[in-house]
Amino acid sequence: MSYTVFAESYDALMENVNYDACAAFLCKTLRRYGIADGLLLDLACGTGSVSVRLAQAGYEVIGTDASPDMLAIAQQKAQEAGRDVLFLCQDMRALDLYGTVRAAVCTLDGLNHLPDLDAVRETLRRVALFLEPGGLFLFDVNTVYKHREVLGNNAFVYDTDDVFCVWQNALRSDDTVQMDLDFFFPADGEDGVYVRESEHLTERAYSAAQWQAALSDAGFRVLEMHDGYTERPPAAHSARVVYAVQKEQP
Repeated sequence: MSYTVFAESYDALMENVNYDACAAFLCKTLRRYGIADGLLLDLACGTGSVSVRLAQAGYEVIGTDASPDMLAIAQQKAQEAGRDVLFLCQDMRALDLYGTVRAAVCTLDGLNHLPDLDAVRETLRRVALFLEPGGLFLFDVNTVYKHREVLGNNAFVYDTDDVFCVWQNALRSDDTVQMDLDFFFPADGEDGVYVRESEHLTERAYSAAQWQAALSDAGFRVLEMHDGYTERPPAAHSARVVYAVQKEQP
């Protein structure tokens, strides 16, 4: 998955995401456990919308993502906001920082993009390795319910000022959703002519029991679970669950 074409249109497709509310929820949770400043990792940071907001809230942010195209946009956002964010191009499964961080976050179903449970476990182990003892990891995941009932074998059309996209999904038996995205961009100098570019992505969902087991194996204990970025507990029809987990003390 290159995310090259996706990176160009990512922010336009995500314009309905309330990044301010997301960052406020993360900061509130971190501060509830005594983490109001210091080094913080934004794993799979994408185009940096959360990274920049966390930097504005007083954290020293390191953002990592496997897509250089996403990171180029993220770097531009940080510069425009006047924030010094360190962005590193890294696969989640090969996370390698210069030292430990007080906390880590991963938003907008970044972990769902991992192909299988082995990759999830390895990523969680890498995050735990670079967290201080007692450090927090806050992340959200799409649920099995969302994959089966919302994304499933459905198609979506996005028509904004910046992008026209046809998004077609195919649900597999292992709760993986194959996502085929076709983007249409105006051709330079040719009125009424469009160029079609495609991106192919996959996301996989896991049950709460699978997440609990993987987190425990990596040395995390679950502190809180939420129905999205709200104070409500997860329900049977929750599309997104937010986890607050803590690295166990030695």
